[in-house]
Amino acid sequence: MLQKIPTGCEVLDEILEGGFSIGEISLIYGEEDTAKTTLAMQCAINCARLGYKTLFIDCDGTFSIERLAQLALDLEKIAELIILSKPEDFSEQTMIIDRLPDYLTKNFGLVIIDTLTSLYRAKVAEKPERVFELNRELNRQMAWLAQTAKTHKVAMIVVSQVRSVVDESFNGVMPVADRVLKFWADTIIAMKTTGNPRVIKAQVERKNRKETSEFCYLRIEEAGLCPFKTG
Repeated sequence: MLQKIPTGCEVLDEILEGGFSIGEISLIYGEEDTAKTTLAMQCAINCARLGYKTLFIDCDGTFSIERLAQLALDLEKIAELIILSKPEDFSEQTMIIDRLPDYLTKNFGLVIIDTLTSLYRAKVAEKPERVFELNRELNRQMAWLAQTAKTHKVAMIVVSQVRSVVDESFNGVMPVADRVLKFWADTIIAMKTTGNPRVIKAQVERKNRKETSEFCYLRIEEAGLCPFKTG
């Protein structure tokens, strides 16, 4: 029985004790060009190689078949196990998430939402007076994803954009609607930039509901993410 979805990065899978857990929500967040989508795609590929389907919900409209082919030389063999959905607005995202149990028929192992907050943020910009209502809806969606992950025994990977945070105690970036996303996430990975544009730091902030400070460095290659040794 499927228990974990490997990331394909040995050093990160070691920290995660095998990969992302079935029945849980995992949050991946970071700035642009920190390989968030690449990591999510690798998980979809590995899920397919284990014989299970992935539903990839592309809310950004940036899913690339060419990039997927770079990451999976065996794409022809596994392509039918990766199902793509492209909502055009926050209402369509809501509908897809609400109907997940209808989509998750036999042999699904993973759902990826990349990025959960992009259409939400666009709607908030369009209707700022509805921010409380929209934030409540985003919270409801995360609650439903958590319930669906458990009842249908699939892993949920939620990718998020970031916003700048500057105050006296903290200076950095946090996921959009971070309180909502972090409340529901069982595992949290922050993808951080380094001095090298081809190297990112994967900071595991939480795994299996336990806070942690473990991290690793990953190099972005055409064929995917691979371990990067410092020093």
